[in-house]
Amino acid sequence: MASALKLEFVMSAPRLADLPPTAAEVALAGRSNVGKSSLLNALASARKLATVSSKPGSTKLLNFFVTPQGTSLVDLPGYGYASTASARMREAWLRRTERYLLQREGLRLVLLLVDGEIGPTSLDQEVIAWLRDHGVPFQIVATKHDKVKASKRDRRKRDLPAACGVAPSEVIWVSAERNVGIDRLRELVRETLSA
Repeated sequence: MASALKLEFVMSAPRLADLPPTAAEVALAGRSNVGKSSLLNALASARKLATVSSKPGSTKLLNFFVTPQGTSLVDLPGYGYASTASARMREAWLRRTERYLLQREGLRLVLLLVDGEIGPTSLDQEVIAWLRDHGVPFQIVATKHDKVKASKRDRRKRDLPAACGVAPSEVIWVSAERNVGIDRLRELVRETLSA
């Protein structure tokens, strides 16, 4: 069993320029309510490292976490969030995220979380196409494995990767609640940050 990632919350940054420099970084991206905060807590075996909200769209800033080695993880604002937010706010969040993904020195990999229960939305597919078009390395992580009925899992494990344009072996399935796939994801993060 892979040991928990040691992560310390440092800051929530409104702008890319506010983030401290880093030797290597992994970012978590995904639609609101896909489980980014829950997954961060599971990776670190910490209940309250990242705030889990029942209200989608709570992550509006670049949340910066550091490891003892000086590398880092960043929790990006969810996309497709907050119906209560104005169009101007949503546009600002989008620009902030794009600027981060294209300009952040040290960014090695984006963990793109897709809801395993419902599969990729059209917005998820747009983000995947954008990442490919801009040459940003990413890994599809299918969340909420425990929410997919056992009778539908085999089919979902074929359909979700196909809809994302990747092979089934290229998707990491996780459940923050049941600890499914967490060790594999921890190892990927460690390998990426130490490469």
